[in-house]
Amino acid sequence: MGLLMSCCGGTPSSYSDIDQPSNPEERRRQMAEAAELRLKTQEGRGVKDPSALKQRQKRLEELERKQETASSQEGNLRWQVN
Repeated sequence: MGLLMSCCGGTPSSYSDIDQPSNPEERRRQMAEAAELRLKTQEGRGVKDPSALKQRQKRLEELERKQETASSQEGNLRWQVN
């Protein structure tokens, strides 16, 4: 690829040309922000109303918790044989 760029009059690019922050903390912060953005975009794919989806998930979690507490209070099941 370097030959192609040199014959066309362009300069070959290298990784040293990319402007990167020299501070590792700044780089970590940027990477964390990019990861959060990716998660948000993936979370919303194929969903028409993301807020309604979150509310539904929250309701389902509450129902599961209620069922778990109710089952733990009842104790063991007893079988009746006639």
